Amino acid sequence: MISINEKTLQDLQFSTVLETISAICNTDIGKQKALEIIPFKDEETLMTALHQTSEYVSSFQNNNAIPNHGFDAISHEIKFLAIEDSFLEVGSFKKIATLSENTNVLLQYFKKFEDYYPNLYSKSSQIELTKAIINAIGEIVDKYGEIKDNASPALLEIRRNMNAVRGKVNQSFGVAMTQYHGLGYLDDIKESFVNNRRVLAVLAMYRRKVKGSILGSSKTGSIAFIEPEATLKYSRELSNLEYEEKEEITRILKYLTDVIRPYLPLLIQYQEFLSDIDVIAAKAKYADRINAILPNITKERRVYFRDAFHPILYLNNKSKKEVTYPQTIEFNNESRIIVISGPNAGGKTISLKTVGLLQLMLQSGILIPVHERSETCLFDRILTDIGDNQSIENHLSTYSYRLKNMNNFLKKCNHKTLFLIDEFGTGSDPELGGALAETFLEEFYAREAFGIITTHYSNLKILANELPFATNANMLFDEKSLEPMYKLVLGQAGSSFTFEVAQKNGIPYGLINRAKKKIEVGKVRFDKTIATLQKERSKMEKTSLNLKEEETKAREESKKMEAINTKIQDKLERYQELYDANQRLIYMGQKIDDISEKYFNNKNKKDLIGEFLKLVEIENSKRKKLTVKEVKVKKEIEKVIIEEVKVKVEEIREVKKEKKIKAALEPEKPNVILKLGDRVRMKDGKSVGTIDKIEKNKATVNYGIFTSKVSLEELEFVQPK
Repeated sequence: MISINEKTLQDLQFSTVLETISAICNTDIGKQKALEIIPFKDEETLMTALHQTSEYVSSFQNNNAIPNHGFDAISHEIKFLAIEDSFLEVGSFKKIATLSENTNVLLQYFKKFEDYYPNLYSKSSQIELTKAIINAIGEIVDKYGEIKDNASPALLEIRRNMNAVRGKVNQSFGVAMTQYHGLGYLDDIKESFVNNRRVLAVLAMYRRKVKGSILGSSKTGSIAFIEPEATLKYSRELSNLEYEEKEEITRILKYLTDVIRPYLPLLIQYQEFLSDIDVIAAKAKYADRINAILPNITKERRVYFRDAFHPILYLNNKSKKEVTYPQTIEFNNESRIIVISGPNAGGKTISLKTVGLLQLMLQSGILIPVHERSETCLFDRILTDIGDNQSIENHLSTYSYRLKNMNNFLKKCNHKTLFLIDEFGTGSDPELGGALAETFLEEFYAREAFGIITTHYSNLKILANELPFATNANMLFDEKSLEPMYKLVLGQAGSSFTFEVAQKNGIPYGLINRAKKKIEVGKVRFDKTIATLQKERSKMEKTSLNLKEEETKAREESKKMEAINTKIQDKLERYQELYDANQRLIYMGQKIDDISEKYFNNKNKKDLIGEFLKLVEIENSKRKKLTVKEVKVKKEIEKVIIEEVKVKVEEIREVKKEKKIKAALEPEKPNVILKLGDRVRMKDGKSVGTIDKIEKNKATVNYGIFTSKVSLEELEFVQPK
């Protein structure tokens, strides 16, 4: 049975976490429920809650977002439905319909995606899915929250009559306004409304000449508002119809309330379900903000929080764009108690609070910001003694209060307890308080409890070193500047750096030496040894960080080279595609040239068309049918490649131009008379071919996959290999 008292919640600032989650909720009921979150009493319910939140977090990464769960509270409507013969207003039915609709959508969604959200589905499967409520309201109330004309035959008839009478009212009013405006009796505004009735704006001097009922006047008295006599009859008829409409709507609302009343228990369930989902969604959004996960919950007695962040500190620092340092802390049966020592302002209390708050959050169904390989067990109790709790009302000193708290610890502490004590033993004489603190520590150790203690007492550091299943720890400090590094290191006690900090703050060296002489030599030597060891540890930590940075840089450089290599490979592939495409076009052109020459010689159109169609069919068989979008993308890519190639070609041409100028300045090479079988290339080209045929001053050059007719003057002889 898990039991965590109010004091622990206060000490670990659990309410601050709940306030943040509450602010994320969409509904008022959800906000209130979030503020009332407490640690779960049994493990099964806790695990279900944790998995529900974890499943909701996973929905942020997939395409099927969980549907809207918002709603307007129907607490008022629930009270009214419980009262016999009461009836709801039309706006209430709109709220009930929305609540039912959103619930049904969620129920259907979780059923459809049961494999993705098994725990959320399990919760939703306990709720009945019915369209009866929505359908009943939908027959009477429209989407704007108004009573439909056809809600009943009587209402339909009344509203038809009302529309007809309104038409007559407007018609008769229009005739009267035209008549009196023509006589010059009306003000420039002509008309107005008084008590929702249309009236003529008559100049005061002519009010006796206009037949009708005076309903009011302007502030100055210069205008009298008169309803024309012709309109009065229809207005009275309209008022009677409006009264009948109101009576009929009341009858309809009573009927609809009686239809919905049997569903009262289901509506209460719907509201509870949606508000629960609201809290789960808020916890999931909070988890997303602090990068929280669900660590492995183990049955073994072990706590391993790797790269754990204090969530409140993390969000505060994030808003200020400041760094938050994570901590790695581990408890197990071989290391049950950690004694953290070292100077103040180094992060001892934050490390202690981080463990306590994360464990408390987890046992309250809230995900925590730790590394995915973290794991923890569950505790029956979390006991805390943090900060100065002097009680003025009870006239208790800090030390008296802490002793009373220790007595409470001794009553409840067992192997399923996690205790957290900040500045253990302070508030009394150091010698006596230290001795009592040492005794308490031995007692907690004997009961096999897990715990963290922060202290400056040397005897507690020594005891932690002597006890097989207790561990010393310290917060790293820079050995030169004595600035905190906010990193917890297990396995070694920390020096308080009392004299070093005093010297850094300008206290004269002579005074520090006098202070050293006033205390035991052994203690000074002990503290000095710890300080030296801590400085060495700090140096090693810095070296390790530097090596990690170098390794990270090397990895980044390697990634950059891989990226560059990939880009070059991609470019080569695209250039090859362009080259292949151009070669194919050259081959096509050559084929068409051959067909044209054949037609030129025999004038046979049938052969020409046949050869041409054969060529087209062969080429089309190689084509792949693309969509309009794919064609557009392909053209865009080709355009980019061609532009790139143009730039490269221009660069090559410039180089060739320079070579030509240079060659022109050099003595000319003797011309070689070309003959069949010679290996040749274009003077401004690189492709080498063989002369198959020479006619007049043109040669047919065979390049392997195609042949080309070229002027002999444009060819140059290539020496055989």
